[in-house]
Amino acid sequence: MPEFPNPFSGKVPDRKLTDSELARAIRLNIAAELEAIHLYEAHADATDNALAAAVLRDVADEERVHVGEFQKLLKILLPDEQAKLDEGEEEVEELAAGEHEEEEGPAEEEETKEVPTIGDIRED
Repeated sequence: MPEFPNPFSGKVPDRKLTDSELARAIRLNIAAELEAIHLYEAHADATDNALAAAVLRDVADEERVHVGEFQKLLKILLPDEQAKLDEGEEEVEELAAGEHEEEEGPAEEEETKEVPTIGDIRED
C-alpha cells in the first residue's frame, strides 16, 4: 500500500545506509515493484478498454524491468546472492525431476488400489 500518509516514509536518515541496510531497502523496493505489477495486471484484466489495458500492461512490463535492475544491484551488494538464487533454482529442478518420475511410477499403482470412501466406515 502507498505510504504517502506516513510522514517518515520519505525521510532521509541522518547517516548513510550500510550496504546491508541498503540491501534490505532494495528488497522492499522489489516488493513494491512486484505489488505494482500485480495491481496493474489486475486492472488490465478487469477492463474492456483496450487502450487502458495496453497501457497498464506496458507499465507492468516496465516495473518488471525495475525488478531486474534491483535484483542485479542486490547481486552486487550481496556477494552470496547469486549462489542463493542458484541454490533455489536447483531445488526446484530437483523437485520437478522427482515429481516427473513419481507421475510415471506410482500413478500405475494408485489406479489398482481401492480408495476408501466415507461409506466404508459406515455401520449398516
